[in-house]
Amino acid sequence: QVQLVESGGGLAQTGDSLRLSCAASGRTSSVYMGWFRQAPGKEREFVAAIKWVDTSAYYADSVKGRFTISKDNAKNTLYLQMISLKPEDTAVYYCASKRTSYGYYGDFNTYGVWGQGTLVTVSS
Repeated sequence: QVQLVESGGGLAQTGDSLRLSCAASGRTSSVYMGWFRQAPGKEREFVAAIKWVDTSAYYADSVKGRFTISKDNAKNTLYLQMISLKPEDTAVYYCASKRTSYGYYGDFNTYGVWGQGTLVTVSS
């Protein structure tokens, strides 16, 4: 069973950049890996996903052009580079593993393994 551990969250100001990491351990057989976020009082929402085999990347409209998802196969690590941060990016960010090609990569219900989350706070 794969385990996911996020890191890299913290306090940022509007316009700053942060890079989140998600280290995977154990047997990884993900079809997709994704980043989701959940702000206080809101539902968990899709941020970005990457198809493990060919690195096709997908983004929510709200982060397109500002966030970049990438991976390092040798390190078994997923990244989320975030630039031009906004206060509305404040949330707990989770990485997740989707082990099937069925279902929409943007639907958090299709992901079976989750990290514990890392908090990103962006002040204005």
